[in-house]
Amino acid sequence: MRIKILIRLKKQILEPQGKVIEQSLNNLGFQGLENIRQGKLIELDLPENLNQQEKDDIISSACKKLLVNEIIEEYEVLG
Repeated sequence: MRIKILIRLKKQILEPQGKVIEQSLNNLGFQGLENIRQGKLIELDLPENLNQQEKDDIISSACKKLLVNEIIEEYEVLG
């Protein structure tokens, strides 16, 4: 089963990359685009023989131990 995990900085954390993207788009003539946030997407395959609770536990553990810095980042499982 293919899982996608979206990781981004928490809303209260300054997002300098998003600001650069916003300024660049503005310079290219795209007006009114604001509050741009950049994140990262991680895709991984889980074994099909796991139940939903086991899958949730593996994803949560992987995010907390390696993939996400929970001090400044948040994550969302997209599917």
